[in-house]
Amino acid sequence: MLFQLVVGNSQDCVPFKGRWNYNNKKLFEPVRIERWAIVNFSARCDMSRISRELINCGRTKGIIIEGPYSLVDEDNQARRCAPIVRVERMFEKVKANLPGPPEFLLCVLPERKNCDIYGPWKKKNLHEMGIVTQCIVPSAKMNDQYFTNVLLKINAKLGGMNSKLALEHSRQIPVINKIPTIILGMDVSHGSPGRSDIPSIAAVVGSRCWPLISRYRASVRTQSPKVEMIDSLFKPLDNGKDDGIIRELLLDFYTTSQQRKPEQIIIFRDGVSESQFSQVLNLEVDQIIKAYQNMGQGPPPKITVIIAQKNHHTKLFQADAPDNVPAGTVVDKGIVHPKQYDFYMCAHAGPIVSLPVYQPNILEIASFQAVCDSTVDCVVICQALFGILNTVELVAGYAYYHQLPNCVSDFSCAVYIWHPKYCEMFAPS
Repeated sequence: MLFQLVVGNSQDCVPFKGRWNYNNKKLFEPVRIERWAIVNFSARCDMSRISRELINCGRTKGIIIEGPYSLVDEDNQARRCAPIVRVERMFEKVKANLPGPPEFLLCVLPERKNCDIYGPWKKKNLHEMGIVTQCIVPSAKMNDQYFTNVLLKINAKLGGMNSKLALEHSRQIPVINKIPTIILGMDVSHGSPGRSDIPSIAAVVGSRCWPLISRYRASVRTQSPKVEMIDSLFKPLDNGKDDGIIRELLLDFYTTSQQRKPEQIIIFRDGVSESQFSQVLNLEVDQIIKAYQNMGQGPPPKITVIIAQKNHHTKLFQADAPDNVPAGTVVDKGIVHPKQYDFYMCAHAGPIVSLPVYQPNILEIASFQAVCDSTVDCVVICQALFGILNTVELVAGYAYYHQLPNCVSDFSCAVYIWHPKYCEMFAPS
C-alpha cells in the first residue's frame, strides 16, 4: 500500500498506481521569489513566454513569483567560446543587469543531454557564488505540467516543501517518530573504467528537522581513485577536532531538531558487495561511532545498516492476472527466510516487470523492532522524495545521494548486516 499525502491548505492527495499530481492543488509550503533572472544560452528560446508561464503556473501552486529583474541573452560571438569562458561572460552580464545578488537564476541550456555548459554553470553558481539555479531545456512540450515539474524543484531548492506524508504530518510514522532518528544515505562514485587519475567522490546525505523524513542535508568529499570505502566520515585534526562528514550532518540534525541528539541512526549504503560487508562495519560504521562519541558524552546510538545491492533476479507477478504488482507491494512471507526479518518491497510502479528491493535482516541491531515497522518505514521514505510525482524504488536517502555524484542506479537490493563486534554495544534496550 502507499500512503496519503498532504498538500497546501491541508488538502489530501491520494496516490494512484504509484503516482500523483498537483492539479488544482497548492504546495504545502510554497516560497516567495522576488529577486531572480533568466539567462539564455539557447538561440531558440522565447524567454518572455517562459517567464510569463512560470509566474502564472507558480500562482496556481501558491508560489508568489515577482517579475524577473532581467532576461539575459548570450552574445552570438560568445557561443563559439569554450564553456568556461561562456559561463564567465554570462555571469558578467548578469552582474551588470542586476542590482544585487539574486535569490535564484533560471538557466536555459542549448542542449538536452551532455551539455558542456551545465557543469561550469553549476560550479560557478553553487560552489563559487552560492546562488540557487535551475536549468531547463527549450521543448515543444513546455505546458503546465512541464512548468509544474520545474517549480517542484525550485520550491524545494529554495527551502519550501511540496508535500508531506499524512503520517509525517500527524507524526505517526512507526519507530522514527518515537525516538530522534537520523537517516543517512551513502555512496561513492568512481571515474570511468581506465581513468585511474580521476578521484572518487564520496557523497552522504543526512535527514534533518526530525521528526520529518523529507528534508536532507548533503555533504561531499573526494578521495583516492577507485576506493569504495569512505575514509572521511571521521577525520580527527591535530587540535583534536573532527572535520569529517558525520560531524557536519550530526550538527545540522542537532540544530534543526530542537537540540536533540539522534538516538537511532539508520544507514543506507550502496555500491558494496557481500565480500565488503565486514569492511563497511569495521571501517565506516566504526568511523560513525567515533564521530558520534567525539561530539560529547552520552549513550551510544542504536544503529541499523542497510546495504543496497543491485544484482538480484527476483521478479514479482500477480497470481492469475496479467497486471503488474501494485506500487507499495511488500512480500514478507513464503519466499523469505523463516527466521530473519527479510522482505521484498516494490514501492514503485514497474513499467513491465516489477523488480523489487530485497531486504533480508541478518540480525536486528536496534532501530527497527519488528518487520512490520521496518516495511512501513521503508515504503514511507520511498514517497518522501522532492521534485517528482511518483514513488521510487529507492528510499529518499538513496535517491538523494545518487543525485549528488550524478550516479543513478536502476534498482537496488538492500541487506541488513551485523557483526558481533557491535552486538553488545548496540543491543536493543
